[in-house]
Amino acid sequence: MGRRKRQPVRSRIGRVSIYSHHGSWWLYYREGTQAIRRRVADTEAEAEQIAARVNAQLASATPTMLTFQPISVPELREKFLEHHEHVLRSSVGTIRRYRSATQHLVDFAGSAPVHTLSADRFALFLREREVTPNGHPNTAKRRLRDKGVRNLLEICRSLYAYAIRMRHLPPYTENPFAQLRLDRMHIEDAKPIFVFDEKTEQAFFQAADDWSFPIHFTLAKTGLRVGELVHLLIEDLDLENGWLHIRNKPDLGWKTKTRNERSVPLVSEVVDVLHHVIGDRDRGPVFLRHSFLNGEKRPPLCGTRTELAAVLQSRLAAASAPLTRDAQLRISRTVWRDAGAVKADRIRTSFIRIANPLQWSNATCPKSWRHSFATLLQDANVDPLGCVDIHRTSTMSAASQMKPAKFFSVFS
Repeated sequence: MGRRKRQPVRSRIGRVSIYSHHGSWWLYYREGTQAIRRRVADTEAEAEQIAARVNAQLASATPTMLTFQPISVPELREKFLEHHEHVLRSSVGTIRRYRSATQHLVDFAGSAPVHTLSADRFALFLREREVTPNGHPNTAKRRLRDKGVRNLLEICRSLYAYAIRMRHLPPYTENPFAQLRLDRMHIEDAKPIFVFDEKTEQAFFQAADDWSFPIHFTLAKTGLRVGELVHLLIEDLDLENGWLHIRNKPDLGWKTKTRNERSVPLVSEVVDVLHHVIGDRDRGPVFLRHSFLNGEKRPPLCGTRTELAAVLQSRLAAASAPLTRDAQLRISRTVWRDAGAVKADRIRTSFIRIANPLQWSNATCPKSWRHSFATLLQDANVDPLGCVDIHRTSTMSAASQMKPAKFFSVFS
């Protein structure tokens, strides 16, 4: 008569059973109508701890830590974008970037489950993919640069971190994109950053016209972002004391990139330029479009921030259907347009139009002024991220090191 097979020793913690099998400890329970068995630990003590946590989750009717809900890549992408839209309230621009970046993942994986994706194969897919740099269909395609590939992989890493939190991956599964060691990815084909020196800056300003000169001069001597400059109102200036205040304007549909407000010290030359630009105006955007240059023509909408916000609210209320944040942003842009504000793209094109005859192939975006300003601060031993109140004197000294001759001929 053969020996009976010995049954494994079992113990219960509430609705969860644990037992030893082949040298490991397993866990068994039922979640709804589904029976779940999982290897959870190498020791009985660890298995008991996990069983206690699972039993508590079963008692509170929440998904247990050992279950996951399979989901396709497109479904995960939509849930991720909705999370940023409705929960985190990320900016519209950030959501657009996430949508574009994760579309590459959908193109690669199709409707496959998220837990079957190979991050290595996706990285190879990105390396071989050709895209249009600015998204325009008529632009010549090229391979993604190393920074672009790394940025896409970082966004997909965040996507899968969200999937783990929402339990769309099997238990104990690591983030596949975290294993790529993106921090050690070498950047070999980075686009050169153009930094102005005294000679190139003066050549640029001498080639600028009366409308573009004040704009680029202010960017050069303050380090502002282009978006901050075009949304600058006259009431944000304190020219008497030499300060410029960057403020969020949620009531006008605009916030700074980092959501942080700051004050920027102004050198005397910038104060004089801003006095000339404003003229006799006391409200509205500081920099107006080219058609309003001579002051003979005024924008159709002129008012303080409070008055412009009231106009925006009336336009939003006149909309017939519930508006998405993207639609609200488009309506807010009509207020800035009617107030005469300059478009950011217009500043970029003016920068390229001035730089092209000078044959600077790397000078393609006005952000070069911000890079140059930060370089000047570092050369003057000023921390660009430090407190501006502490370094006011050093900052103003560094920003005024290069004084183009055209300033004295145009605005003297």
